[in-house]
Amino acid sequence: MKVRIKFSKTGTMKYIGHLDVMRFFQKALRRADFDTALSGGFSPHMIMSFAAPLGVGITSEGEYFDLELNSAGTSAGMEAALNAVMAEGISVLSVRRIPDDKKAGGMRLLAAAGYLVRFRDVLPEACSKALLDAREAFLSQEEIQIEKKTKKGSRVMNIRPLIYELSPCDGGFYMLISQGSVDNLRPELVMQALFSAAGLDMPENALIIHRLDLYTEQAEPGTFCSLESLGEVIV
Repeated sequence: MKVRIKFSKTGTMKYIGHLDVMRFFQKALRRADFDTALSGGFSPHMIMSFAAPLGVGITSEGEYFDLELNSAGTSAGMEAALNAVMAEGISVLSVRRIPDDKKAGGMRLLAAAGYLVRFRDVLPEACSKALLDAREAFLSQEEIQIEKKTKKGSRVMNIRPLIYELSPCDGGFYMLISQGSVDNLRPELVMQALFSAAGLDMPENALIIHRLDLYTEQAEPGTFCSLESLGEVIV
């Protein structure tokens, strides 16, 4: 059977990279005595996959990985067992059963992510106001061209279709943007484009980025639901 585990990553844990987070959970699952399924071959390993690993320096309350188990307890029991062995800054929020079908995998279903972006003290209040004033005109554009760097160099891309929502929130911005294996947009690129539209240069380390959740697209185009909601609570 497969379960989807949702967890948060806050505090100093934001500086821990994805591979170390994966190793941490492998050890935590052993300490919590989970009956994990193992791959075959000469070097068996836990069968787990993360949806959209988080970048270093970003906090989150909506991280996920899918895990194969030979047997499972209740959702509440598994959550408690894992939280008993978690390090400070990582908390398990839910454990839910998902279909065994490969098409149900989190990374395969991922279509969008929600973020809260705030500003550090390095950004003057006048600049924050200018960004808010520029938002409406920014979103009214049919195209927003940016230069995106890749492993193979850089390319110009239109990110406007990938921005589903950008609204003022808590002294910063809430954004819902495309993420996944096909069209993956980082919140930093959206903010760089908004700064440019406001006639500003974005200072280094100006942003405090917090991921709220990961979503899949529903049957009606443009509507989304969280990856957590696709799972079933085990009682």
